[in-house]
Amino acid sequence: MTAEWHKSSYSSGNNECVEVREYAAGADVRDTQNRSLGHIAYSSDAWAAFLSKVKQSSR
Repeated sequence: MTAEWHKSSYSSGNNECVEVREYAAGADVRDTQNRSLGHIAYSSDAWAAFLSKVKQSSR
């Protein structure tokens, strides 16, 4: 896997940040402040559904 971690564009500026690593099979999400705790892996279908809901709620 060669995907790079990046800060989510939905993270706020007050240390409530998550980082995302997206790839063909899905995405991993981790807490920026607690990287050592690991990450949560999402399948591509679950990640697409999550992004769809986030985009709908931000309108």
